[in-house]
Amino acid sequence: MLQTLTPDCLPLLIGSIPMNDHPAASRLIMKYTPAIPLWVQLPGFAEEGMVPQFLPGLPAVVNRDGKTFIDATSQSFDDELLAFFEDYMAVSEAPDRLPASRFALTEATGKGVAALLNTLARIETPPVAIKGQVTGPFTFCTGVKDQDGRAIFYNETLRDAAVKHLALNARWQIRTLAGPGCPVIIFIDEPALAGFGSSELISISKEEVLSCLQEVVDAIHADGGLAGIHVCANTDWSLVLESGADIVNFDAYAYFDRFILYGPQIRDFLAAGRFLAWGIVPTLRPEEIERETVDSLFAGWQERCRRIEALGIAPQTIYSRSFITPSCGVGSLSLALAERVLALTRDLSAKIRDAFK
Repeated sequence: MLQTLTPDCLPLLIGSIPMNDHPAASRLIMKYTPAIPLWVQLPGFAEEGMVPQFLPGLPAVVNRDGKTFIDATSQSFDDELLAFFEDYMAVSEAPDRLPASRFALTEATGKGVAALLNTLARIETPPVAIKGQVTGPFTFCTGVKDQDGRAIFYNETLRDAAVKHLALNARWQIRTLAGPGCPVIIFIDEPALAGFGSSELISISKEEVLSCLQEVVDAIHADGGLAGIHVCANTDWSLVLESGADIVNFDAYAYFDRFILYGPQIRDFLAAGRFLAWGIVPTLRPEEIERETVDSLFAGWQERCRRIEALGIAPQTIYSRSFITPSCGVGSLSLALAERVLALTRDLSAKIRDAFK
């Protein structure tokens, strides 16, 4: 059964933190967003990059001459592919096997999850929700290459395997994080959707992307999780809003004027009881992070909310169905700037919540 919650503009973070100590990063998360903690990805660990973190377990992964790719020409490829799909069917029929399966994060790639579990074990009051994240199928399948340097999105068999791998990893996360008994949110991180429709990716159809997204969303729903999609720039928002995701996380700081162009879809999305995650705290430019204050961000959020209200959405509905987030992860920032983003996110959320009391 799908779990629900009423976020009331609680703060929510994206995933990456510029640190090299997972327990310390987990403590930082609890300092700023204890109501909805998440496991973190640390850029200092190469195995926690968006593609490397979810590669283990896929068939025929090869590291050669400093490049990692899938070799569909290897002698063992057919056997490895068959074994993969056999494992997929077995785990799909018996999800209790997920922890010991190829679809779980490994000891090397799952340090952030382990740190969060240790943190959660020490708190007395369960949080409102817990967040995990998985690299989105479009981003992953355009980022992973085959032996010829071609993105595996263009190989239907490899794309199918990758999407199923990501989908079952999301299910593993939900089951792993469900201990406190509160809702589990899994964000599908899709930065590459900013390039959807570009000349480089012109041959990929909206239907193909939707099919991939919906398979991961359906997997999250299968274990009662809430599915979010995060895109940190502009994209075809109709695709995201129509994906079946429960939460759409958009850059409300820099790209709201593009997002609001999809007014009918936004109205239908909220009318269906879904949620907006406002990426209203900037992360891209240091000068913006340093210049903005809680008051300036609050004024900007209010102005944007009035434009959502103009679609026929009541202010209380917007408030109750919104999260407040940074526009993207903070892993590429200095730690001082990253902490400023986290503090702005927490304090802006508190100001909004106070205004609606």
